[in-house]
Amino acid sequence: MGKVILVDKRDRKIGIGEKLKVHKEGKLHRAFSIFIFNQKGEILLQKRAKRKYHSGGLWSNTCCSHPQPGENILKAAKRRLKEEMGIECKLKKIFKLIYKAKVGDLIEYEFDHIFVGKFDGNPRPNRNEVEDWKWIGLKELERDLKFHPERYTEWFKIIFPKLKKRLKLNLKN
Repeated sequence: MGKVILVDKRDRKIGIGEKLKVHKEGKLHRAFSIFIFNQKGEILLQKRAKRKYHSGGLWSNTCCSHPQPGENILKAAKRRLKEEMGIECKLKKIFKLIYKAKVGDLIEYEFDHIFVGKFDGNPRPNRNEVEDWKWIGLKELERDLKFHPERYTEWFKIIFPKLKKRLKLNLKN
């Protein structure tokens, strides 16, 4: 399943752990989340493949994952965006946060680096990772999150409001 980088609350590496075990024990580890927007101001969401080890079949941000031990966070983000969604674009880190969320019998406790990028077109998703995808206007997304929060991953529901505030996103779309 792979390894993740264990960190302290200041994002300093304190070790390496097996990914599933770290999620079972709820240990703080480094992660990244990517939010891609098009020229219309729509956000690209992915629906996680049902066979994923958690949160399968739920809508989430464009891509999220963990850097491998020794891997630069930006390079990791670009690598996973291409592997998962078939997209290459410039990414910019805009903030970071720590969040903790229960997902089934696992705990997502992540020091998360948040990246945004611009891309117009259709992604070419890896079907082992992504069941579906869509471009969605922010106003429509806000409405759906309000009335159907069960359709979305726990981390998306935590990060998206902070992203909106940080970017002062316009909800007129």
